[in-house]
Amino acid sequence: MKARTRTLIAAALVLGVVSGPAVTAQASPAAGASAAVSAAASGGAAAPAVATPPNAAALEGAIAGLGAGNKDATAALVRVGGTSGSWRGSSGVADIRSGREAVEQGRFRAGSVTKTFTAAVVLQLAAEGRVDLNGPVRQYLPGTVPEAYGAVTVRQLLNYTSGIPAADGPGDSFEAQWEHRFDVTDPRDQLANAFAKRPEFAPGAAQHYLNINYTVLGVLIEKVTGTAYEEAVGRRILAPLGLRHTSFPGRTQTKIHGPHNRGYQAVAKADGSTELRDVTEWNSSDRWAAGDIISTTADLERFTMALFGGRIVPEAQLEEMFTVPDVKNFAGGKAATLTAGLSRLVLPDGTVAWGKTGGRHGYNTAIGATRDLSRTLVYSVNSTNAKGEDMNPVALGIVMAAFAK
Repeated sequence: MKARTRTLIAAALVLGVVSGPAVTAQASPAAGASAAVSAAASGGAAAPAVATPPNAAALEGAIAGLGAGNKDATAALVRVGGTSGSWRGSSGVADIRSGREAVEQGRFRAGSVTKTFTAAVVLQLAAEGRVDLNGPVRQYLPGTVPEAYGAVTVRQLLNYTSGIPAADGPGDSFEAQWEHRFDVTDPRDQLANAFAKRPEFAPGAAQHYLNINYTVLGVLIEKVTGTAYEEAVGRRILAPLGLRHTSFPGRTQTKIHGPHNRGYQAVAKADGSTELRDVTEWNSSDRWAAGDIISTTADLERFTMALFGGRIVPEAQLEEMFTVPDVKNFAGGKAATLTAGLSRLVLPDGTVAWGKTGGRHGYNTAIGATRDLSRTLVYSVNSTNAKGEDMNPVALGIVMAAFAK
């Protein structure tokens, strides 16, 4: 694939050598349930978006050579599935001190993939008639949303066209965030800070990917359901789907409980060398409903299959997740690509994929699939610069290999 094409794919997805242990992988036919879902989605007639089995050699190559000596990632966990076949693989180390093999079923911080769960709950509430997507958010949160933002609708929060500015934080640099990594943040304080500012643009006039939209949605979920946000997601999604290894750490927690691969950030030292700083323990309460979830690749694959298959959000509301607003991106002026909880990616061969990426220090995550579920992808990459502006090269290689025909 040409370098320009790789760059375009990376740009779209961002809108989130010492070899380690040998790659472990397995290939198998897709499950019958997946085939049934795909047939239903395609009306039993349309050709699958991806008809060929996963390219095992390309996938193995994409995650080979990971470990303490790799400049981009220390580990990777990958699950490729769908009606056209499946592949599982892992590579790298669980921690750089012992060099233990990466835990294939390890848990990780999934970052902004949380937004897909949040959007799904809001759309469920809309299907139940408890939330009007066209209704102003202020009617649900009159004491939280000020009059200056009274025109912002629920749908505009979901697709990032609200114009609400970001809340202030410790700063964008790694060192600034490292200094405040154990801070406990109240989402309502974030809302008060953001709403005290002027809107970035008129509601619905542009798209700007900011966490504040989903922080508001988290508070809305609590108000409408009368339960904690985490409990609402648990009752409505985690429990029904049996996602037993998916959880929220809690506002004061800093650890990933259960088996996991440790996360590292590459930090430049005064002598010009680079150290891998352990960033596994971190308080993510500042991300909350926008990026606080912990999961596994198996759980996220199950979630993706159920979501795209219409088993979480009813069909009418599910269309919100596959509808890109007809506006420009606020920052660059290009056409919007984000939807309610997902984003649209057109691959070089014309294949359209939908998904969500997430990044927390030490961890890059993604879920994705073609609409007909002929190809699905979930990965967790222990990136050494997970919050960098450019997409992690290992993650990019996984995406290209997973959707190769």
